[in-house]
Amino acid sequence: MGLLKQSTLLKLYSLWPPFLGAGVRIKEITDDFNHAAVTLSEHFWNRNPMGTHFGGSIYSMTDPIYLLMLRHHLGPDYITWDKAAEIRFKKPGRGVLTAEFNLSDAQIADIRHQADTQYKVEPFFRVEVKDESGDVVAEVDKLCYIRRKDKKHDSDLKKSNVLTPPSLD
Repeated sequence: MGLLKQSTLLKLYSLWPPFLGAGVRIKEITDDFNHAAVTLSEHFWNRNPMGTHFGGSIYSMTDPIYLLMLRHHLGPDYITWDKAAEIRFKKPGRGVLTAEFNLSDAQIADIRHQADTQYKVEPFFRVEVKDESGDVVAEVDKLCYIRRKDKKHDSDLKKSNVLTPPSLD
């Protein structure tokens, strides 16, 4: 698909007001859009009263990234939306925080296949936000909504397949 060059997309999204104001920067998107790295720098304007990163800024760094990656892979014939999210804070965030996003070719193919054969698919993703020491500061679970634009709601296709994360055991 690739309507914009990777470098142009990086510049545009790093200047997007919600990211700019929160201190969020997209640091890397691979040319195949299968990997992205996003950072959150600490500033006086994005600290909470305890002097650590504001939780809303931590969440915002994870908000649209998987959807941007999926939209790139699936193209204009698919609707992609965030459906739900949950954040669990593990420890106070200080300094530069990083979140990495990964999609395998197999995941993309599975999502596309399910969206093509069902009314919708709701893939689940977990993102770890880490500090400069590599410690997990927060875990963010994302539930996305994807369907083909030309799919009509059919009583036979009402059920979607929620893709759940692998066991963490």
